[in-house]
Order: sequence, then C-alpha cells, then structure tokens
Amino acid sequence: MEILTANKAKTHFGEMLMKVQNAPVQIDKNGKPVAVVVSIEDYEATEELKLQMLKNRFKQAEYEIENGLYTDDGIEFLDKLVASDFEE
Repeated sequence: MEILTANKAKTHFGEMLMKVQNAPVQIDKNGKPVAVVVSIEDYEATEELKLQMLKNRFKQAEYEIENGLYTDDGIEFLDKLVASDFEE
C-alpha cells in the first residue's frame, strides 16, 4: 500500500484518486496513519462482505435458537453478535 502525507494527498489529490483505482492509499499526518482511501469498488465489496457476515451470524443465531441452544432472553445472542463470536 502506498503511503502519502496528508499534505501530499491534498496537493496531489487528482493523482491520489487515480492511484486508489488500483490499490488503497494510506494517508499519514505527523507521521501517524489517519486514513485509508479506497476505490468505490473496493468500498462496496467490503460493505457487501460485512453484510454477508452479519446475515450469516443471524442465520447461525436462528439455528441456535431453533435448536434450544440459547437459555436466556437474547442477551447472549447480542453479546455474541457484538463480539463476532459465531462460527462461520
């Protein structure tokens, strides 16, 4: 991944937009990473993966509920969902 300073990203914004079509670009400010710029295609693919993972977690939870594997009022499910603790 290419790394640009915030100043260079600002002054070469058009060039950076072209670069992110091929690979993400990290932006550093004061020597520390503060952002990553990605193409819209990469962003949409990432969002789709997150959505599919969430759907899979709900399917797993549905299976566990249907098979009596939950013994509480849903708190366990929410805790596992937040912790991403479902088997894929």
